[in-house]
Amino acid sequence: MIQRTFLRQSRAFSSSVRSATKAPLLRSQFLPTNRSLARPTAASRWYATEPEAKKVDETKEEGKNGEEDPVKKELEAKSKEITDLKDKYLRSIADFRNLQERTKREMQAAKDFAIQKFAKDLVDSVDNLDRALAMVPEEKLNKEEKNEHLQDLVSLYEGLKMTENILMQTLKKHGLERFDPSVEGEKFNPNEHEATFMTPMQGKEDNTVFHTQQKGFKLNGRILRAAKVGVVKNK
Repeated sequence: MIQRTFLRQSRAFSSSVRSATKAPLLRSQFLPTNRSLARPTAASRWYATEPEAKKVDETKEEGKNGEEDPVKKELEAKSKEITDLKDKYLRSIADFRNLQERTKREMQAAKDFAIQKFAKDLVDSVDNLDRALAMVPEEKLNKEEKNEHLQDLVSLYEGLKMTENILMQTLKKHGLERFDPSVEGEKFNPNEHEATFMTPMQGKEDNTVFHTQQKGFKLNGRILRAAKVGVVKNK
């Protein structure tokens, strides 16, 4: 009896084991394949798409940065080029204005000193006229009783004096002026005067012009001929 019961229990156990091993096989055959495949693929897609999206965003940002750099460089180059062109433009305007001013000054100087050579030649004639007037003594001019010859001399002197005055007025209109530094006792100026001798004189300061041997001339403010003078030298 004991053996029979043992055999029955062993058979029942073996049959239950067999049925348990067959059940998962049958279930695996009839279960849908989509459910078993969907889960891992869904998980793989979830974990795979996030870094890929980050990579795509990074590539887009890199692309944007790469596009902005050349534009910025081009703008900087254009702004630098504009600055250089503006500087050149302003420099050219300044050079042109300087050229205009220089040309204007040169034209004015050419106009003012066009008669310089003629004036130098004319100065000698004016000197001769001045010497002729200086040869007439003042006593004869101021004498109360005048004979016929003395009256003729006075008339000649007055005619020459009038001629000299008209000539000097005409020359002054054209910028030629005569100056005598001894009239006002001017200080010696080496730019305008030429000292021919120096001598001590009481009552006068040093370097004072007291005598004029030859009067000077100026043409439009420029010395045409320096005056030859005597200068006081007390020390």
